[in-house]
Amino acid sequence: MKPHRSAIASHRGGAFLWPENGLAAFRATAALALDQAECDVHASSDGEAIVIHDATLDRTTDGSGPVVAQSAADLTRLRLKGGAGERVPRLSEMLAICRDSPVAPRIEIKEGADGRPYPGLVGRVLGDLDRAGLRQRSWVIGFDAPTMAEVAAAGGLAGVAWLLERKTWLSLGLTGTIAVARAYRFPEVGVHESLLDAEGCAALRDAGIGISVWGANHEGSIRRMLGLGVDLLATDDPPLAIALRG
Repeated sequence: MKPHRSAIASHRGGAFLWPENGLAAFRATAALALDQAECDVHASSDGEAIVIHDATLDRTTDGSGPVVAQSAADLTRLRLKGGAGERVPRLSEMLAICRDSPVAPRIEIKEGADGRPYPGLVGRVLGDLDRAGLRQRSWVIGFDAPTMAEVAAAGGLAGVAWLLERKTWLSLGLTGTIAVARAYRFPEVGVHESLLDAEGCAALRDAGIGISVWGANHEGSIRRMLGLGVDLLATDDPPLAIALRG
């Protein structure tokens, strides 16, 4: 049976090609033959959704310390490393780019440096989506199952995906993963591409659960995921994945 067509998302906007989670990346990928543009959000001290991967500023910006320790106004004055003066964006700015593109937002809600969810961040993300008129087109994803359940209960999205770290996937196994996904009624689970094989893909599909992956960033892993027929692959090299999908 021929695998169905996998959707492609730019991971952090396409981190191999542009400064990750920057507006230049989202502008570039909004013009590609992509299905979704993935970004990560943390909360500022005043509760705004800020687009950045890490809970701390040090790796990707000229700032330091926890994201949540600074206001949105202060955070958006910080510059991205290698970004030619580009600022740290608010989620609302990323969504403004998606609004005029067929590429749909895929928003990962992160936890703080202490591993705990940010109070109120789900509502803020959904509010930003509503203000942009993008809620029905968007996916929200994340590793914290109760947070994703809160998102799913709010409704109105294109979809919700529960992501699993390697240790969670290995400790739960396929049976446990399917049981949790069913208990929370998650339509999709996501794992690193290295963890997924044909058996796992088939078991999830038989259970009626979609499967997405990240980490498919080179020709070999992209071809393998396309061959498995995953529902979505998030990649740091979107043009390569588009070319290989054909």
